[in-house]
Amino acid sequence: MKVMTNITTKNLRKDLFSKTLIDRQNLIRIVKTKDNQIIIDLDQKMSGRGAYMQKSYEAIIAVKKHNGLARSLKTKIDEAIYDKLLGLLDE
Repeated sequence: MKVMTNITTKNLRKDLFSKTLIDRQNLIRIVKTKDNQIIIDLDQKMSGRGAYMQKSYEAIIAVKKHNGLARSLKTKIDEAIYDKLLGLLDE
């Protein structure tokens, strides 16, 4: 396990795509609630199991291809979630 020195990790989250620590303001958060709903959390304040990914087309397609979001949230992911994520990039 790597020991990070002189770096504050309060706002760093591990990206599903690159597997690196990135500031959470540069990431999209997807949440699995207690009743197993999958929600895109733009405010990053909802409770539940969360996963973070980069705000890029390549990241979303790669995570979808390798089923990374489903593994991280431990549930099946509907195709509509990926469509919503891609729609966020167009805005």
